Amino acid sequence: MRVRRRRASRCRSSEGPGPGGPGMCLLLGAAGVGKTLLVKRLQNILPHREGGPGPGQGGGRTGVPRAGKPVGTNLTDIVAHRKITIRELGGCMSPIWSSYYGNCHSLLFVMDASNPTQLSASCVQLLGLLSAEELAKASVLILFNKIDLPCYMTVEEMKSIIRLPDIIACAKQNIATAEISARDGTGLAAVLLWLQEQHR
Repeated sequence: MRVRRRRASRCRSSEGPGPGGPGMCLLLGAAGVGKTLLVKRLQNILPHREGGPGPGQGGGRTGVPRAGKPVGTNLTDIVAHRKITIRELGGCMSPIWSSYYGNCHSLLFVMDASNPTQLSASCVQLLGLLSAEELAKASVLILFNKIDLPCYMTVEEMKSIIRLPDIIACAKQNIATAEISARDGTGLAAVLLWLQEQHR
């Protein structure tokens, strides 16, 4: 699964280090889109990279890590060449997401590809993020999660409905998109590679 890039250059945030230290990545999205499972899966990829494929990457055990719903905010460190701190914010916290923009270097925004009825709400959240001045220099990866589940609409149809190409064309940020499954691991190696490139 390749990450689809729409703009080429890599940007760095002009904000100084905050409480989470340099290299902060925000993980955002509506409630129930799979953010917690995603970050657990990303952590599980790393120990297997030297010795062979990890869970969901073509070998090994494929058990799904347990993922509880965060009440507020979770901090997770991923060490891939250098430490990347991912701050996951619960969907119910969206009214105060802006309180955490200051130290954001990159942004993972997750959408549920199996739930088209949630599209409009997720699109409103995404537009709010892209219009925030504090995030103008952040690199953004939009993730369509749960592609392993059946849905009466394709991801391409959903992108068309929310006019995602127009959103990307008008945004100040460098934006890429990817289709993933946090449950079975599809596309997560590309997400990890994107994080490494943004946090060199």
